[in-house]
Amino acid sequence: MKFLPISLLILALATATTFAYDPSSLQDFCVAINDPKVFVNGKFCKDPKQVTADDFLFKGFRYPGNTANPLGSKVTPAFVDQFAGLNTLGISMARIDFAPGGLNPPHTHPRGTEILVVTEGTLLVGFVTSNQLNNTFFTKVLYKGDVFVFPIGLIHFQLNIGKTPALAFAALSSQNPGLITIANAVFGSKLPISADVLTKAFQVDKKVVDYLQAQFWYDNN
Repeated sequence: MKFLPISLLILALATATTFAYDPSSLQDFCVAINDPKVFVNGKFCKDPKQVTADDFLFKGFRYPGNTANPLGSKVTPAFVDQFAGLNTLGISMARIDFAPGGLNPPHTHPRGTEILVVTEGTLLVGFVTSNQLNNTFFTKVLYKGDVFVFPIGLIHFQLNIGKTPALAFAALSSQNPGLITIANAVFGSKLPISADVLTKAFQVDKKVVDYLQAQFWYDNN
């Protein structure tokens, strides 16, 4: 049996790593346009001759988000769907407003690492590692000016533990990092996940599952 040269194995690993995140742009920019008739992995490019400075401007962070909801928080995303100039650039942002006690609930971004900076207030944040690392929980209390990073794909949250509103901004390593809110996905899926699955997975009575599936799972995005 013949073995591949070590140089080819290294090249294969490097290539796999290269394609693990947003692909590199092959031009200066590619301002997104929507075509409802065609679906592609990303967005089509606007004709560069028709691009203006406004395509690279996002005004959605100017005003506070409405935190008058069951979670007491509001996420204002600046992903490629809201900010066309981000297309192919591999970055995005979000503004997160918190009422006192407000929570950005446990969620994941399957396609992006998140780095968060607190600009007002005090937040309790944390993330949980994968099964491989025994679901270890890392948590810190963040104050104004503190920065914390949440690795790609790991479940994380932010909670305002202060008595005043809090504000944070997040940057993510993808133009479209995706979002899976854990409670909404597990108990609010369409169609519902079988109660037999959830009772065994969570080791609880079916009445508990029925109660949770009957709740309205608010989306703060």
